[in-house]
Amino acid sequence: MTVRTLLFNKPYGVICQFSGAGSRPTLADFIKVKDVYPAGRLDTDSEGLLVLTDGGRLQSRISHPRHKMPKTYLAQVERVPTDDDLERLRSGITLNDGPTLPAKARLIPEPENLWPRDPPIRFRKSIPTAWIELTLREGRNRQVRRMTAAIGHATLRLIRWQIGDWTLAGISPGEWRELSIKKQEYD
Repeated sequence: MTVRTLLFNKPYGVICQFSGAGSRPTLADFIKVKDVYPAGRLDTDSEGLLVLTDGGRLQSRISHPRHKMPKTYLAQVERVPTDDDLERLRSGITLNDGPTLPAKARLIPEPENLWPRDPPIRFRKSIPTAWIELTLREGRNRQVRRMTAAIGHATLRLIRWQIGDWTLAGISPGEWRELSIKKQEYD
């Protein structure tokens, strides 16, 4: 028996639920598959990998903090972080809801073949930007944005690139790909 699992590249501005009120697009505008649900969330102003599944245990394994499944984000931030800034992320940051677990953090070049964001991020000529790759093993509300703000580097664009071994490779914004996962792999 297989667990139905989709990898979806959530565009900027899409609400991470199937129903919604108002003019914002939801998952239902992109995914016509019945009985799959998001394993975790991405903020409306974040982009990237969202896993949807009909397997409750798989959903828990991905989203519950006790499993500490790694999630990798690409964050475009204001100004170029120093080695000390990155070390603070690696050591864990104390946020208003307590200390974070240590994260993997490194500066990276601007990702190749990255799709344009609509609307584009705000650029200020006098303030350079840089890209950080961050891997977390927890998932608090707006955590990456709060962590980069705590080291003095506001996040301008945030893309979740990877969850566990799954990546966005080959999936364009608004598109999804189905995986074949045997149920016993997550029981």
